[in-house]
Amino acid sequence: MTALDPTPDPSPDALEPTISADQVSLSRRLRQPRTILSIVLPIGLLALFVRSLPGFQLDALPGKILSAQPALLLAAFVVFYLGFPLRGLRWATLVRRTGFPLRTRDATEIIFISWLVNCLVPAKLGDIYRAYLLKINTTVSLSRTFGTVFIERVLDLFAIAVLGMAAGLISFRSGLPTEVQIVLGIGIVVVVLLAVGLVTLRNAGRRILIALPIPHTIVDFYDRFEEGVFAAVDLRALPRLVVLTGLIWGIEAARLYLVVAAFGFPDVHLGISGAFFVALAGALLTAVPLTPAGIGVVEAGVVGLLTLLYGVPQTEALAIVLVDRSISVLSIIAIGSVAYAVSPRRRGAGLPDANGASPGAAPGPVPG
Repeated sequence: MTALDPTPDPSPDALEPTISADQVSLSRRLRQPRTILSIVLPIGLLALFVRSLPGFQLDALPGKILSAQPALLLAAFVVFYLGFPLRGLRWATLVRRTGFPLRTRDATEIIFISWLVNCLVPAKLGDIYRAYLLKINTTVSLSRTFGTVFIERVLDLFAIAVLGMAAGLISFRSGLPTEVQIVLGIGIVVVVLLAVGLVTLRNAGRRILIALPIPHTIVDFYDRFEEGVFAAVDLRALPRLVVLTGLIWGIEAARLYLVVAAFGFPDVHLGISGAFFVALAGALLTAVPLTPAGIGVVEAGVVGLLTLLYGVPQTEALAIVLVDRSISVLSIIAIGSVAYAVSPRRRGAGLPDANGASPGAAPGPVPG
């Protein structure tokens, strides 16, 4: 501001990017033809794929699914949902490092609702919706929140790549099939690219943006985003985050292991290392943003891994995948829809801080 210009400099909050309620409205997104097509088309293609292969005995599939032991399936369900408090604790840890004392319970609720969105809408809109929910319920900067979500995804990719490589080496220690060598090679490339990307972001990100002909508001957004990324992760917080991330992905593998054990198929010998490898490979496939929760892509990929690498008969492999995905996707849609309907978070009711203080922000209601 100069003496001749009485207009005050914009506050940092004024430079924040804005996301309207309509842009993230779940009901509006579900009515879009693109969303409907992204759900129906992969399911139809998967059904055609299954019917076209002679190894699938579809008439025997219902009986195989019903033969699963309910107690072990319940254990798989419980283990899977134990992962959400861990995810909430990890994200709350990241957000607290940026200055806002987010409670683990509130972080878990927001993450659970965002998973519902990811299960219904393509393009990983749930990650954007998570940042949006925190923004409308607190005074936390939206761009800093994007930074915490981004670094969380980076931690997940590191864990998937490293744990997947370790599980693959253990599972196939007698000799690595060509397909596994390709997967492990991809894992190494992912780890290297993530490391190079983070170093570049830290040391040269701002200089690169300044050199480009872009508005200054984008540079301001980047500054806050970078604060969210690197303030959330430092040497003191990193060990805790690594342990939490390892536990989270261990739970993903445990769910699949329990589902396989529930069937007790005599021809299936996956083991813990195999469950890790297949579960992490399936998680990597969910990153494909073409369909909600990777519907169609994950099922085909995991069935392929089970049959080609572990010799699981096709019908048994399909039964395992359908039950596992019922726990990890269909149950989220069923339970998450209830949580979405009753949660005050999507209405911007505000969040208490970690000490139970009054809400930080409470904008108007958010349309469904």
